[in-house]
Amino acid sequence: MIKKELFGADLREQLEASARDRLYHFILDYGGLRGAFVYGTRMVSEMRANHELGRLETLLLGHGYLAAALMSSSLKAPDRVQLQVQSAGPVRGLSVEANAFGEVRGYLHADAVPPPDDAQVLSLAGPFGNGVLTVTRHLQDAKHPFSGQVELRHGTLAEDLAHYYLVSEQTPAALSLSVKLDDRGAVAGAGGLLLQSLPEARADAVAMVEQSFRGLPSIGDCLAAGREPESLIQDWFQELSPLFLGSRRVAFMCHCSGERFGRFMGALPADELRDILEHGPFPVVTTCVNCNTAYEHSRAEIEGMYLRSRERMVNGDSAPA
Repeated sequence: MIKKELFGADLREQLEASARDRLYHFILDYGGLRGAFVYGTRMVSEMRANHELGRLETLLLGHGYLAAALMSSSLKAPDRVQLQVQSAGPVRGLSVEANAFGEVRGYLHADAVPPPDDAQVLSLAGPFGNGVLTVTRHLQDAKHPFSGQVELRHGTLAEDLAHYYLVSEQTPAALSLSVKLDDRGAVAGAGGLLLQSLPEARADAVAMVEQSFRGLPSIGDCLAAGREPESLIQDWFQELSPLFLGSRRVAFMCHCSGERFGRFMGALPADELRDILEHGPFPVVTTCVNCNTAYEHSRAEIEGMYLRSRERMVNGDSAPA
């Protein structure tokens, strides 16, 4: 993966911004409710730069990145969670995944989304339309991935994920996802909050959380104004004795490489590689959908792949792993 440099940011600013991006774990009411808060301003900024997104696309995919980061809060290494939306709207959906190390990557299914009217912008409902939300957990100790699916009902990713938790995992949950853009369309603040009610939760505590949650300000606005996650949680839920359990980094990260894409191309049949050699154009460019990094492959590289493919065909060997 090759990250594009953010405009106007020197190395010190980049390091400081990276240090602030974290996923925080906490409990409320002495363990009756659990929560996660993600500070993801730099993560969403780098996502926007690499994918070359406009304002609406940044909001849509940014919400997906924040949601995946929050959902990774219960994972253990090397587990990962994948969030997919398939829809009939102009955005067509999104695919995002996060692992237990806080690394998030993913993409929109449409390159550009026509701007909706003002009311739809407020809810982000218009670009999605009808569709389905699928959550897949890839767990090391499980023989097969666990996957759950619900219909899109509410028009926002946060509300539809809360519906997913209730239907597929029988866990009442509330989510808030927020990306604040400045006048230039740059990401000024991005964060999210996930709260889950556990079986031992007191009814009056759940009611207090619901009331507090409905009155929360924009998380993106708060982070853009310089507020810190711990102070926000303490202020919002002070009557429920918040207790922070720890935090870990989150980052826009993809482990693709030119060598890996070269191995994929080298596994093509010899006749397909010969057709590439004959018709080009060169260099051959392969692009990772998850991070939009482009890798170039020269004619000499393709010739080497072709010769090795011919040799495998003669010897009866399989394609390289």
